Amino acid sequence: MKEPVRVVWPDRCEVGLEEFQLREPDEGEVVIETEYSLISPGTELAFLKALPNTSQRFPQYPGYNNIGRVVKLGRGVELSEGDRVVSPAGHASMVKVPATEALEVPSELSSEEAVYFNMAAIALQGVRKAQVELGEAVLVMGQGLIGNLALQLARLSGGFPVIGADLVDKRLEISRECGADLAVNPQYEDLKSRLREVIGRESVDLVVDATGVPEVVGDCLGLIGYRGRVVLLASTRGETQGVNFYRDVHRKGVTIIGAHNSVRPKGESTRAYWTASDDWDVVLKLMAADRLKVEPLTTDVLGFREAPRAYDRLDCALEKHLGVLLDWM
Repeated sequence: MKEPVRVVWPDRCEVGLEEFQLREPDEGEVVIETEYSLISPGTELAFLKALPNTSQRFPQYPGYNNIGRVVKLGRGVELSEGDRVVSPAGHASMVKVPATEALEVPSELSSEEAVYFNMAAIALQGVRKAQVELGEAVLVMGQGLIGNLALQLARLSGGFPVIGADLVDKRLEISRECGADLAVNPQYEDLKSRLREVIGRESVDLVVDATGVPEVVGDCLGLIGYRGRVVLLASTRGETQGVNFYRDVHRKGVTIIGAHNSVRPKGESTRAYWTASDDWDVVLKLMAADRLKVEPLTTDVLGFREAPRAYDRLDCALEKHLGVLLDWM
């Protein structure tokens, strides 16, 4: 039997494949044969390029969106061989995870859709922390995977209207397909003017930053209204300069919410702070019920041996590529 294969980053901006050994599962663990893994474009490219606020240590073994079939069970595991499960495992042909991190997939949901579970859950924890109320105007800056999913989840939570902003027209087209009430490219349209047309004012109740661009945080603060909230969902890669906290935060009574995915309860879900596994369960059910749309997000499905080309596509041609799946079958 061949050794399993995984994606490796040997050094900055280098992508390769390597064989590795996978030991037998211990008690409470499962081994999964991967069907698909999904690249997280913003986070993975930032770590691959060693941008600010990343580990900058190599080699690295990326990925945290994986779907496959259980092939081996440790003692005390209630799953069965052949079960189709998602897990936050990396880009590899076989992975081993605690059974508590392997969640069964609804039968009516395709693997190509279910593999978005973790990206959707990351977006969901940010929206939960904002505690959206019915009828609040929500603006999501950045319409990559996380931004699109955050917009959809804000809409499901009662946000109205929900507005997406991005510099890539193709992403805005996908956002409209997924339910955006307004999609704006700030390169060509004045965002405040469009807000005034749609909601009668130049500010919104909630802004979600899903760009990770430090300068955009200042833009978010300029677009938030009285007693509004700004959710920092994407991890910024640098420092934001020129913010006047008196004008932009203090005087307006703005709440700034740090929404890193690590800020979750480990044991039990509470209001606005759910565990990862509970959020995984919710987003899979929303996908299965066709209330959370992920199929339009997929632009590429590549064989795992084309992993270097997959990262290159995301880095060099944002206008063409968004959701990139690696096929391990």
